[in-house]
Amino acid sequence: MSEPSIRVRELGKRYRIGAQVNTYRTLRDAIPGGLSRLVRGFAGRADRDARRASRFIWAIRDVGFDLEAGKTLGIIGRNGSGKSTLLKLLSRITRPTEGWAEVRGRVGSLLEVGTGFHVELTGRENIYLAGAILGMTRAEISRRFDEIVAFSEVGRFLDTQVKHYSSGMYVRLGFAVAAHLETEILIVDEVLAVGDAGFQRKCLGKMKDAAETGRTVLFVSHNMAFVRQLCARALVLHEGRLVHEGNAGECIDVYLNLNRGGGARIIDHGRQLDPSVVLNAIRVNRGDSDLVHLAGPDAALVIEAEGTLGRPAKVAIEVRLTDIEGIPLAIASPGHYDSGPALLGAGPFRVRVEVRLPRMTKGEYMLSLAITDAGRAKYWEFPAALRLSTEGAPTVTGGVMEYRQGAGAFVLDSKGTPSQ
Repeated sequence: MSEPSIRVRELGKRYRIGAQVNTYRTLRDAIPGGLSRLVRGFAGRADRDARRASRFIWAIRDVGFDLEAGKTLGIIGRNGSGKSTLLKLLSRITRPTEGWAEVRGRVGSLLEVGTGFHVELTGRENIYLAGAILGMTRAEISRRFDEIVAFSEVGRFLDTQVKHYSSGMYVRLGFAVAAHLETEILIVDEVLAVGDAGFQRKCLGKMKDAAETGRTVLFVSHNMAFVRQLCARALVLHEGRLVHEGNAGECIDVYLNLNRGGGARIIDHGRQLDPSVVLNAIRVNRGDSDLVHLAGPDAALVIEAEGTLGRPAKVAIEVRLTDIEGIPLAIASPGHYDSGPALLGAGPFRVRVEVRLPRMTKGEYMLSLAITDAGRAKYWEFPAALRLSTEGAPTVTGGVMEYRQGAGAFVLDSKGTPSQ
């Protein structure tokens, strides 16, 4: 057996919350800071209150596994389970609080939208910048430049500042650089959720090619179909702990069973992509739980969101329906098939959308939501945030059609006219 490409033992990362961080060390900041500390020293109370307010939280703890070179590993878990923290530790972006990780070889990682990009630079300039940050020499980048541009599909906008790019363009360019970097290990976080379906398939193909040529791939996704398709093995993280390791199918079952309890708020699953759009609440059928039950066969989903705009913008809600493993079934996306909503001014906003569902079979499904500008860019995303259960409708024989028995998700209206 070959030496593991990655070895992890008792790995843990602890963060301090509720404590003030001193970000500046200039004389101008030090003088008032020293005076305020002197006053607090006399009073004593403020320091005691600050110490009581300081808390520590373990993002991950006691995680250990081995990954052989040339293998692909899926990492799955709910938002907040520690997936991204684990990848940042393996990418050497942050240091562990306890334990250790041994990584053999150069690492190319795509952990966030726009990793290594500078908004004032053009796409062309950022290819060289991102490549340098990821460990490529200028000669390597120049040799792969045409491949990177062709794969990213942003050639027309190559000399445009990336601050004018959509989130999808950011991801396409960022993944193209990371995927074409000549590294031994490729680490990809959930950022592929921002890309369209065609580009996602293209990225999956590229990651398969990487694994077949001997590169090690770590892949985080909420799309269980992608994990099953790409990964032979997987890890399940839950509340910062490694709860299961094994083949991908087993791990997906464990993950889905962990989620059956549900009961978390929808907004806790969200990821903010645009800092100018603050979201305060999001509800489905008047509730904020991530469990939604539809009793009737012809039910509707009413999604409402409230927040604050830092600038004038259009605001819409996109809804995607998948089966329990993430296979797409349907989409509702205002703005793609009509003129979209009106432009709102900066300040508080409220948006509401009603989605009429076709007659559905009995089963469990997943809903992904996104707050968008009506078809182009996403402000917030909630991948696989809600579990939707449906009862279906009795047939004339008293039975119920079920998705897992091969009936599909929807019952289509039909009328027969027999003749002789």
